[in-house]
Amino acid sequence: MPLDSTVVAEVDRLAKTYADELIAFRRDLHTHPEPGREEFRTTRVVSDRLELAGFAPVRLPVGTGLLCDVGGPGLGPVKAALRADLDALRVVDEKTVPYRSSRPGVCHACGHDAHTAIVLGAGLVLGELAAAGMLGNRVRLVFQPAEEIIPGGALDVLATDAALAGVEQIFAVHCDPRLEVGTVGLRAGPITSAADRVHVRLTGPGGHTARPHLSADLVHALSTLVSQLPLALSRRVDPRGGLTLVWGRIQAGAAANAIPMEGEAEGTLRCLNVNVWESAAELVPVLAHQIVAPYGVGVQAEVHRGVPPVVNDPFAIGLLQRAVEATMGRDAVGTTEQSLGGEDFAWYLTRTRGALARLGVRPTGSTRPFDIHQGTFDIDEHAISVGVRTLVGAALLVGEDDDG
Repeated sequence: MPLDSTVVAEVDRLAKTYADELIAFRRDLHTHPEPGREEFRTTRVVSDRLELAGFAPVRLPVGTGLLCDVGGPGLGPVKAALRADLDALRVVDEKTVPYRSSRPGVCHACGHDAHTAIVLGAGLVLGELAAAGMLGNRVRLVFQPAEEIIPGGALDVLATDAALAGVEQIFAVHCDPRLEVGTVGLRAGPITSAADRVHVRLTGPGGHTARPHLSADLVHALSTLVSQLPLALSRRVDPRGGLTLVWGRIQAGAAANAIPMEGEAEGTLRCLNVNVWESAAELVPVLAHQIVAPYGVGVQAEVHRGVPPVVNDPFAIGLLQRAVEATMGRDAVGTTEQSLGGEDFAWYLTRTRGALARLGVRPTGSTRPFDIHQGTFDIDEHAISVGVRTLVGAALLVGEDDDG
């Protein structure tokens, strides 16, 4: 459906109509956060509101999360999908606000409450447009569980055969406190990183530090491994892939004069290129064995798959840009940096084209530094309406061109 002046005016009117309700809805979710695999109340309140609007949401077989198509059978097929994530983090809410988390140790510190309100709002607006004959194709709303749990609840959605059936483009927004409210950050190509957990365990006979030649100097071998493995990996993969291996935990021994029998290290492997991500998992155990071979220790190296990188499709980014410009003006379009954080939206992009946009949530004029995954995280709630306009506009544009 072209975004002509009549359609844009109606999108603007409807976004304003639902603005206060969506803010209240987001605050309700913020007050009642639920971590991954436990989003039962969240799923229920989203489903109830969709049913009230006359839709027929379908809960995922795992018990949380749901799918919902907007537009009746009289419309064309489903071509666009809009995705939200439902889960909160196990983080203490440190804010003093009326909608502060009521659940100790759990809060929406990543903006998933806003994402959910935005996709719900987009669905309500699209439903009104469908009733007015302004929606050319049906749109699928995806409310997924457990984004914060590796490898991600997106796989629960994709396990449902009909999840992306017919979908040509899928879109999502993610809160970004570095961007000022009213700005939508766009980037074609890699925007987030693959994120895998690496676990290495060394074993040896142990012994006295006075006689390392009669044993296997396991601590020295482990220290060599943790310093050399990241470097060796960087020389065996395409350097344009942005691969990094950073250790977060190293443990070995309990006494200064005893060589321990075992030690281990854990870290995170991140990269921005799918091909590099796939090859690195095979290289880690090979290189680990080669590095410690001179020291006579046993080695077990494992890579626990996380999520692939999110690689935004250029065509999808073009649709988002057109949507933002049409509904809010060119000044609303911004750029965004690559992030080495993981995001399970990547799994959808292994099945169809799409894009993830960064949604500015920093209050206008604010210079206070804050970030996601912190107990102080909050948003300027005007961003919800910005997100609704962005996703509605993108959904309307999908299928407008024959090659889209």
